[in-house]
Amino acid sequence: MTKLTNNQKKFLRSKGHSLKLVVMMGQHGLSEGVLAELKSSLEVHELLKIKIRGDDKEHKQTIINEIVEITKSHLVQVIGNVMVIYRAFDKDPQIILPRK
Repeated sequence: MTKLTNNQKKFLRSKGHSLKLVVMMGQHGLSEGVLAELKSSLEVHELLKIKIRGDDKEHKQTIINEIVEITKSHLVQVIGNVMVIYRAFDKDPQIILPRK
């Protein structure tokens, strides 16, 4: 998995701005149900907006890192309790990233 360049992240942030929340994580954190929803959503969407509940910044960062690692995706942006992740489709990607 190659790293995204700043220009590619900027491009994805602009696309992610208009997205609706696809996955909402409740008070139980990263449960099996949430993981299943993430995996099924990433089969349909390349770019996901996820809302994470929680006040503890360290715990929230741990959850963000786990989501990125488990889904093998790229973290595009985190604003407050909302994160945007990107994982290109293996075949026929819908989002064509800029080269630089």
